Amino acid sequence: MTLVDTNVLIDLLTHDPTWIDWSIEQMDRRAARGPLIINEIIYAELSVGFASEEALADALDELAVEFFRTPLPALFLAGKAFREYRRAGGRRTGVLPDFFIGAHAQLLGLPILTRDARRYRAYFPEVEVIAPEAGN
Repeated sequence: MTLVDTNVLIDLLTHDPTWIDWSIEQMDRRAARGPLIINEIIYAELSVGFASEEALADALDELAVEFFRTPLPALFLAGKAFREYRRAGGRRTGVLPDFFIGAHAQLLGLPILTRDARRYRAYFPEVEVIAPEAGN
């Protein structure tokens, strides 16, 4: 399984001219190795761009992406990693979702497919991060 970050899915859904080729290639590579999944956080972030749950469900089906709930131990781990981020001087706003996603991946031993690798690598060093060279 591979946990697919919101930014990669948005590339595909919006046909982002800069990133669509990279995102399609990586999604195809990862799909060949097993299921592509999202969690509650990614689902909520994606929902912003859809008028209904049905429309989002259809889009996820078309992309062959499955939904997996985040286990409670991963949520606990996310809080601990976020605390370390704050102690290191990190801003409060806009970053907690990355910690939920990173902790989910770490707890289940899943790679993350993303274009924003920095926080995942810094706070979840055990997680395999698949990102473009510029994001490495």
